[in-house]
Order: sequence, then C-alpha cells, then structure tokens
Amino acid sequence: MQGREKIYLTKEGKENLQVELEELEGPQRTEIASRLKSAIEMGDLSENADYHKAKEDQGFLEGKIMEIKYTLDFAIIVEENRKCQDKVRVGCIITVQEEDFPPETYFLVGSNEADPTENKISHVSPIGKALLDKEVGEIVEIKTPGGEYSLKILEIQ
Repeated sequence: MQGREKIYLTKEGKENLQVELEELEGPQRTEIASRLKSAIEMGDLSENADYHKAKEDQGFLEGKIMEIKYTLDFAIIVEENRKCQDKVRVGCIITVQEEDFPPETYFLVGSNEADPTENKISHVSPIGKALLDKEVGEIVEIKTPGGEYSLKILEIQ
C-alpha cells in the first residue's frame, strides 16, 4: 500500500460494509439484471431509455461493489479503545474543549466512517490530523477553512 492513504475501519464499519456488499451483490444485482432482460426483450436498444438507464445503474453498482471490496481488502481494522490511554489514535474517543465552550467528545475514525452528526471525525480531517499522536493536557492548533482555533485535550478513552 505504499503511496496510498491508509484505510481505517472499526469492527462495526467492516460489518456494515460486508452487509452492504451482500445486498449489492445479491438483490440489487438481480434486480438490475431483470431490468436489463426486460429492456432487451423490447428490442431496438438504441432508443430504449429503460435499457440505457439499467446499463448506467449496472455500471454504478459494479463500481460500488469494486470500491467496497477494495476497502475491505486493504482496510486496517482498529479496535475501539485500543492503546488509547497515552496518545490519540484512530479508534480512540477524545474529549476536547475550546476556551470557555462546553467540552465536546469525538470518536476518531477512518474517512470511510466519518459522520459529524454522530461526532465521528476522520483522521484526515483538520481536527483529526491535529489531534493524532497528542496526549491529555496538550493544546492543539486547528486550522480549518473557516479559521484557526485551539483545543485542549481533556480525556482519551
């Protein structure tokens, strides 16, 4: 994987991708094959919008299947709370505080699982990059497109 960005997944993220892959390779692939068969039976494929749409959907589906397989093949599975007592790593839960604002808690995950609405931040996001390998008590400078600010690391779990 030299030269490639590392792919990190939690155990839950891996399981979710495996379920999605089964759905794509099973029912969704079958449904598109059925649509293609029906469109082909109508004849004159050059002007058949159903056929062209089904072919487009098939290409998208196969691309998504390849992407998920690649992710599953090359992902580094992180154990939640693994070795998180001393330094921030992917898989850790970090509580930080900006000046006089209330503390916030983030779960540092790989970019495939990032979801700000669930406080799951990517290790390649501005906050994630700044927090990596830092310790409790450290103050980190965060540089974002919206400006710069400081966060103090209160807890690593």
